[in-house]
Amino acid sequence: MQKYYLTTPIYYVNDKPHIGHAYTTILADTIARYRALLGEDPMLLTGLDEHGLKVQQAAEKNGKSPKNHCDDMAPAFVNLWEKLNIKYSDFIRTTEERHTTVVQKILDEVHKNGDIYIDEYEGWYSVSEERFITEKELDSGEFGQVRKIKEKNYFFKMSKYQTQLIKKIKSDELLIQPVSRKNEVLGFLRNELSDLCISRPKSRLEWGIELPFDKDYVTYVWFDALINYVSAIGAFKNTKYFKKLWPADVHLIGKDILTTHSVYWPTMLLSLKIPLPKRIFAHGWWLTDNEKMSKSLGNVVSPLLLVDDFGVDAVRYYLMSEMVLGIDATFSSESFEKKYNSDLANDFGNLVSRVSTLINNNFDSKIPTPSTMESDLAKNYKKIILKDKLDNLEIDKVINNTMTFIRSINVFVEKNEPWKLVKVDKNKAGNILFHCAEALRLSSILLSPVMPSKSEDILQILGTKEKSLVWGKLKPGSSITLSKPIFPRIN
Repeated sequence: MQKYYLTTPIYYVNDKPHIGHAYTTILADTIARYRALLGEDPMLLTGLDEHGLKVQQAAEKNGKSPKNHCDDMAPAFVNLWEKLNIKYSDFIRTTEERHTTVVQKILDEVHKNGDIYIDEYEGWYSVSEERFITEKELDSGEFGQVRKIKEKNYFFKMSKYQTQLIKKIKSDELLIQPVSRKNEVLGFLRNELSDLCISRPKSRLEWGIELPFDKDYVTYVWFDALINYVSAIGAFKNTKYFKKLWPADVHLIGKDILTTHSVYWPTMLLSLKIPLPKRIFAHGWWLTDNEKMSKSLGNVVSPLLLVDDFGVDAVRYYLMSEMVLGIDATFSSESFEKKYNSDLANDFGNLVSRVSTLINNNFDSKIPTPSTMESDLAKNYKKIILKDKLDNLEIDKVINNTMTFIRSINVFVEKNEPWKLVKVDKNKAGNILFHCAEALRLSSILLSPVMPSKSEDILQILGTKEKSLVWGKLKPGSSITLSKPIFPRIN
């Protein structure tokens, strides 16, 4: 079985999870479930970034040790992923020994390669970003809590790999998507690349992984965090497992961490002579009133609040169908309700009720026997192209194509009027309803990566556990059941 290794960023534990974390992780889960539908073996990694100054400060503010703070925060993420029906393969925390030992091994390797040196540096330091920033970044006014710092630190020779990295990005050996983000990274790389400060003196920051070659320093948070993508799969430990999964098929990230993933991380791998990931995909932000949802702005109208009222599957459907990957999307309660009523309550939910009721009333609650496997619905189903869309991460198009197919079932029912036909030609009406039921079976499977629970409910109504994507696998004579509306309309 072909592997498919995808990752989310690991999330910072200075605060509770928010819509940005949830969206990326639902998206990754949806992609992984679609790859499984294609017959592949997906491995989804997510986790937590637990070192750094902001974590240390958050812990101090709450009167805890950094480790206790992290231990207290981790369940908030784990519990939310469970609530959102996210099925990850592995969950890594950067305080785990399996991670810290690999970070120190990599630091040793890069140091032995001659790619790490110590130097005194004076520059502007952004407390919020936990990194030194350029004069140009300072002038932009986008960085808060900036102060000038002069200190000795260790640096990684990132500049040494600039030319090599540019070639790999231009040739798409390192595929950065969407193309606007590729161009953004290449634009950044037109300027001379600075070396990367990879340490912090313990006198300023204690909460981090100690440098193996200097006990007075800890590792800078990005040089630590990015390594999770290889430490979780056995780098330098389980060679067989690592070679099976690496390189990653896709690193899924938000656009705000593009540079760290597209410049810092690849140059680290080049120094180690480890293959680069195949693809880095930077998705957009969820906006409200054309502004990024932000706790500091006080404009967080979180879709997560809708889960308790309308169910996790409806929220997953909205988030996955409304954002074209790579472009920002705007959330509002009004747009959620409109999408829910139109797509789920009317087009899909009513159709399930209608078809199951017709079979229940006219065929003793049994799936009718078809007289032929040919129909307009069978032809429409064959037009759905799944793999190409999924390979391009066009999740919204997969969903929209499935909804177009579902609407064609409604048209098919209206055109053939099985409630009238059954009175004059029961066999023909049975054939029509079999095709409708089979189309619903396939529709629920196509949407199962987005709405896993509701899809199971629909299969149960149709009396089947058959999840083949081949047309005609629904078994005649299977008992159907009637239920409450799958998607009750929002009034």
